[in-house]
Amino acid sequence: MNKSVMRKYARLAVRQGVNVQKGQQVVVYISVDQAEFGKYIADEAYRAGASRVSFEWSYQPTTVLKYRHESVRTLSEVPAWVEAKQQYGVDKLPCQIHVLSDDPDGMKAINPTKLQKVRRAQMSVLKKYRDAMDNKYQWTIVAVPSKAWARKVFPTLSPSAAVNKLWDAILETVRVNKDNDPVAEWDAHNKDFIARSEYLNKKQFDYVTYKSANGTDFKCELIPEGVWCGGGETSLQNIYYNPNMPTEEIFTSPKAGRCEGKLVATKPLSYMGALIDDFWIEFKDGKAVKWDAKVGKDVLDKIITTDETSCMLGELALVPQSSPINKQNIIYYNTLFDENACCHVALGRGFTNCIAGFESRTLEEMHKMGVNDSQVHVDFMIGAADMTITGYKNGVATPIFANGEWAF
Repeated sequence: MNKSVMRKYARLAVRQGVNVQKGQQVVVYISVDQAEFGKYIADEAYRAGASRVSFEWSYQPTTVLKYRHESVRTLSEVPAWVEAKQQYGVDKLPCQIHVLSDDPDGMKAINPTKLQKVRRAQMSVLKKYRDAMDNKYQWTIVAVPSKAWARKVFPTLSPSAAVNKLWDAILETVRVNKDNDPVAEWDAHNKDFIARSEYLNKKQFDYVTYKSANGTDFKCELIPEGVWCGGGETSLQNIYYNPNMPTEEIFTSPKAGRCEGKLVATKPLSYMGALIDDFWIEFKDGKAVKWDAKVGKDVLDKIITTDETSCMLGELALVPQSSPINKQNIIYYNTLFDENACCHVALGRGFTNCIAGFESRTLEEMHKMGVNDSQVHVDFMIGAADMTITGYKNGVATPIFANGEWAF
């Protein structure tokens, strides 16, 4: 990969992703395989005025060994030093940059029941820190290729050719090339999100419906105080940042427990090293009551039953079929990309910043309004070329999507 382009990408993550401000701390979550990219991120963060840049290094093969050999009890323990680091995050609110590159199949050999038990135990301890930081800090997720991931996406190519092709594909999705100014392109991209979100928010829909010939027939109520968001977000410190790079979605948190009907997945879902494919979920009284999958049903079972509220929805996201990611016709086996190829929803936790005036409301108030609260947030894709989405206000219908594209 061209070093100048890689540096430009790192600069985008720092300046447009987390938007580091002078004096802020930065924490980078990254695999040791991507040390070179990590170096560029650190350099760009310091250039932006960061007071400290710290790294949380990972290495998937040793993570696999850890889960293979340690007991559920040991894995579930959250040492005092881990809690101390979490509390430090609450106190200092460092910017967080997450760099994805792991093998989608890397955790395949680990028992999903074990993974679920460990996650549930750890989150019972760590959730209070996540809640305390909610909406208060800047974070972003970006991705760089690894050999294993590239070979999964492009199995017929040699390792080096696959990595190069995945690099090209990723850079296209984040609007980076050797000749452009990606920051300017993201500014324009965010303006489009703002315009569409404003249109939807003026409508103040009571509920939305989804229909497709593949079997999707679904109705979901919206929170009266809810808003549609997209692109960049503004933290409670009044700092604008882009949490997902790439992103093509406009989203909201629906009213938890108030949906009915069937959703049919249109793309495979890669989750914690396992693949779920050709699946559907039926909802009644707001909860998933029936589901099936030709591939990975046991993993889907674990997601839906993680806790009492993981069977409910926390997100509705609108992405046109003309999304540049969908046009690539690539299955990334990575939700950051695959969710931005078409419309999707998420099981589990909702977004409190999808409530008007969230800045002056407590978490408890927003959860009572209908924002779902859960240990998990798992997106799955439902967009189709014939997808029709309609919004209703006082019984009056307004087209939102027609044939998989914006109707306005």
